[in-house]
This record gives sequence, C-alpha cells and structure tokens, in this order.
Amino acid sequence: MSVIWTILAFIVIFSVLVVVHEFGHFIVAKANGIHVKEFAVGMGPRLLHFKRKGTEYALRALPFGGACIFEEEDPFEDEEDEAVSEENPMEDPTKGTSLKTSEKSKKDDSEDLDDEEEEGIWGCKFSEAPLAGRIATVLAGPVFNILLGFLLAMLVVGVCGENPPVIGALIEGMPAQEAGLQPGDEIISINGERIYLFSEITLYTITNRTNDWVVKYKRGDEINTVNISLGSMEGRRVMGIYAGEVVDCANIKIFQYSWYEVRYWLKASVKSIGMLFSGRIKKDDVAGPVGMAQVIGNTIQETKAYGIGTVLINLVNIALLLSVNLAIMNLLPFPALDGGRLVFLIAELIFRRKIPKKFEAVVTLVGFGALLVLMVLVLVNDVSRFFR
Repeated sequence: MSVIWTILAFIVIFSVLVVVHEFGHFIVAKANGIHVKEFAVGMGPRLLHFKRKGTEYALRALPFGGACIFEEEDPFEDEEDEAVSEENPMEDPTKGTSLKTSEKSKKDDSEDLDDEEEEGIWGCKFSEAPLAGRIATVLAGPVFNILLGFLLAMLVVGVCGENPPVIGALIEGMPAQEAGLQPGDEIISINGERIYLFSEITLYTITNRTNDWVVKYKRGDEINTVNISLGSMEGRRVMGIYAGEVVDCANIKIFQYSWYEVRYWLKASVKSIGMLFSGRIKKDDVAGPVGMAQVIGNTIQETKAYGIGTVLINLVNIALLLSVNLAIMNLLPFPALDGGRLVFLIAELIFRRKIPKKFEAVVTLVGFGALLVLMVLVLVNDVSRFFR
C-alpha cells in the first residue's frame, strides 16, 4: 500500500511542477503574440482534446508532466529553399515553369489564408516574435517554478514557522563559546555572505571548505564582528551553536520568511551544482526520478506515525525544493534546456542578428541526445542503489 501512495505522490508532485513550468511558457507566449500549437497535460495518446483560438488543449494518457508546443519553422526546409533561390537568381518568374510555380504558390497561399481567416490568425511563429518576447517566454518557465516555490513556502512557513539565525544555546568548549558569542545573538553574515535563516549556517558549513570564519552578529542594538575557527564534533565541522525559538509566521511575517525559504533553496541548488561540477558530490548524491520517488517514499514512511498533516507538509516541502531546483536546472546553459535557448537569444541580442536556424537545431539535437544519455545513467544509478 505504501508503494501505491509513493507512486501517487510522485506523479502528483512531478506533474504539478512540470505543468506549472509549461504554463509559464504558455501564458507569456500568448501575451507576446506567439502562436502556441498545443498545450498538453500528460504524455502519450490523447484522451481528451479541444481547440480554441488556434491552440489545441489536450489531456494525455500518461500522467507525467506536460508540454507547451510553439509553432516553429523547419530550419532544414528553409535552408533548402534559400539554396534553390540562390541557384536561379536571374530566372524570370513570369515565364515558363516559373510562371506555373508562381501561380501554384499564389493558389496555396490563398488556400492557407482562407484557412487562417476561417480559424482566425492567433499569433506568429516563435522565431518571428520580437526578441524581448522570445526571451520573456523562455524565462517564464523557470520563473513560474520559483513563484510556485514561493506559494509552497507560504504553506510550509505558515504551518511550521521558521528558525531565524538566532543562537538558542552554545555547546560547551566549542569555538562559538570561546569566541564570546552568547544565546540571543543574531548571526548577520559569515565571511560577507548574508544570513537570514539558521539553516543557511548549516548550508554554508557544508558547501564551503574554509574553516576560518568572520562572523558578523547583532547583540541588542550593537553589531559586532568576531573571528571563529571551526571545531569538530562526531566527524563534522561545527561552530557549536543551537537554533533558538521558532518564529510564528501565521501573520504578515509569512511573506518575509517565505521569500527567505525560497532564497535558501535557490542558494542550495546553485551551490550543489557548483559542488557537482567541482567533483565534491559523489554519484550517489545525485538523484533522478526514481531517486526522487525513493525520497518521497521514505518521507511518507518516516512521518506517517505523526498523522496525515505531517506527511502532507513534508511532501509540500519536497515539492518546494524540487520546484526551485527545476527552475535552476532549466537555466543551465545547456542545449535542449531553457538556458541553452537563452544562450542563442542573448547571442542574437549581442550580435544583432539571428543565429542560423540550422545551426541552432543541430546543437539542440546533440544536446538533447546528451541529456537523454545522462538521464539513462542517472536512472541506472538510482535503480542500482536499491541493491547496494
């Protein structure tokens, strides 16, 4: 029974995150006059579908994610047309075969126009839209995931409260006590990095190798600075402090601390990616869909004894992490991701000319293939963990 609940929870979380991401692309594309051919929820064969204002809306059989499909030009077809035109630059379009081709073209254009007039002209192709509109459309997916993360953070923070970076107690003989810190002191920054939540102190400890910290803290109305060299306890680097009281956020503070929570996960995602590329994260620390499902299953098992409310709030917290992480991962400058497309658009902005469509299509195709290979490797690693 727990396996069924794990699968259902994973499907709901994953689908919501992807559909919100694709909806961001969809709504901003529409606002910028870009024609969206299809907006789909799920994958595979269509169960239900209808067409409105030039866009087909579909519910598909497999409840995994969704898609927002723009009207695009065929880059290889355009290249062939240009080649034909260059081969016959002096041909008179009013004679012989050219006349027939011209008449046929006019007839086809007329038929296409009749179809458009019948259905309505609902936007331009993505490549024909203004550059600002295309950039906004590509960015909208990750931005909507961050906005979703903020809404999820409001649920978590509103129910659970939040731990500000205030010292509740000190560990005897540890660096923080020896440096003169006291309960009630509020940590403001570590080595110049601003701290808003107690969990950010732990994050800084994990993601930064330096043991020598310059800690700025607030005591009453005074702001002071102290140098601390980290100690060790049970094999972990520690400053030697415990969190103070939880702040009740079921009030206006919910907006402030929800943003701090989203900011924390943004930092955690960016720093984790940095650790991955620097080799400080092992392969077993990386998880794909199967690994995420395993985390969800473990969370359900470990919290079900405390009631359905505790289970749900922990699942919401996982969805918050994954939503922010999805936004950051999609912004990586890798072909086939939103970040890869942004690279081409930024290049167009800098050089004031469009990148050749064929080149962009080939790079994206290669990137997509590499992404599939990476996904398979992560999947194999996720599955192998079950047997280790």
